[in-house]
Amino acid sequence: MKMMTPQSEAELAEIIAGASGPLCIQGGGTRGRTVEGDVLSTCSLTGVELYEPGALTLVVKAGTPVAEVEALLAAENQRLAFEPMDHRGLLGTEGEPTIGGVIAANVSGPRRIQTGAARDHLLGVRFVDGSGQAVKNGGRVMKNVTGYDLVKLLCGAHGALGVLTEVSLKVLPRAEAMATVAVADVGLNQAVAAMSASLGSPYDVTGAAYDPDSKTAFVRVEGFADSVSYRSKKLAAELAGFGETSISAEGEPLWQGIRDVSAFHGREGDVWRISVKPSDAVELAPRLEAEALQFDWGGGLIWARVAEGNDLRARVNVPGHATLVRASAGTRSRLGVFQPQPGLLAAISEGLRRQFDPKGIFNPGLMG
Repeated sequence: MKMMTPQSEAELAEIIAGASGPLCIQGGGTRGRTVEGDVLSTCSLTGVELYEPGALTLVVKAGTPVAEVEALLAAENQRLAFEPMDHRGLLGTEGEPTIGGVIAANVSGPRRIQTGAARDHLLGVRFVDGSGQAVKNGGRVMKNVTGYDLVKLLCGAHGALGVLTEVSLKVLPRAEAMATVAVADVGLNQAVAAMSASLGSPYDVTGAAYDPDSKTAFVRVEGFADSVSYRSKKLAAELAGFGETSISAEGEPLWQGIRDVSAFHGREGDVWRISVKPSDAVELAPRLEAEALQFDWGGGLIWARVAEGNDLRARVNVPGHATLVRASAGTRSRLGVFQPQPGLLAAISEGLRRQFDPKGIFNPGLMG
C-alpha cells in the first residue's frame, strides 16, 4: 500500500484516471478508517479560493484544515454554524480534520437542530469522479439553483462517489452571547420531555442534550446579549416544572464536550451513533445495555459505549439507523460501519456508485 498526495486537482484526476485497483480516499486521516487499496490523500489541496464576509460565502479547497477555516471566519466574527465535531479524542487518532472530510461525512454538531446539517450550508462542490473527470456542481452564491443537486449527494457519501477538491459554503455570524439552561436531577423521560418543550418554545434554542451520569438536561440559547438574557430566563421559568433549573453563561467547554462526546474519550468499548425519533429514545435506551450513554439533538441522537463486539443494531427495533463509529477492524468488518439499506434503496445506491465510480475503486466496501 502506498500513499499518494496530489498537489492539484489535475494531478488527482490523472491518478484516478490511471488507477486500476482500489483507492482509500483520505482527508486528514482523523477518522481511523482504512479500506483496501492505496491511500489517496487530499491533504495537499489547501487554500482559500474566495471569502466574501459580506455575502456570507466561503470557497475553500477540500484539504484545508478545519482549524484554519474557523480561524479565518473568527477574524470576521463569523463561524461554521453547523458546529462540526472533532473525532480525534473519541477515536484516539491524530492528523488534522479537513473541511473536505467534514463535508464528505456530513459532520454536524449540537446546533444541527436549529441551523441544519453540514449539507444545508453547502452551496457548491468540485470533485473528481471515478473516471478521472473533474466535475463542478452548485455555485458560489446562496441563490444559485441551476442544474442537478449533486452537492447534497456528495455530502455524506464518504468518498464513495467522488473525491472532493473544493467546497463552497454558507457561513453565519458568531453569536454575541450564549447561555445554557440546566435542568437538574431528571431521568431520561423527563429530560426528553423538557428538551422537546424547549425546542417547541419561541426561544430559538440552539442545543438540547442530556447527560445520564449527572441526570442533567442542557438547553442552549444564543444571540444578542439582551435577547439571550431575556430568553434564557423565560425558558428556565417554563422548564422549572421538570426539575430544578439554573442558568450559566460559561457554556463553551460544555457544548464542545457534547459535540465531541468527551465523556467517552480514553474509555474502552465500541462506540455507536444512533439516530432515532426523540420520543423513541426513552424506550430504546434500556435495551442497548450500554456501559455509557449521551443524548443530543433533543434525544434524537444517542451515543452509546458498549462492550466490544456487540451488534447494537439487533437491539434497535425502532425506525432509525445505527452507525458503528469506533470498534476493532474485525468488528467493523463483521458488522459493517453503516446501517444496512433496504433492498430498493440499496439498489439505487449501487446504481449511483456505478455511474459515478464505474471502476469501483473508491473506498470499496465502506458503505456496504
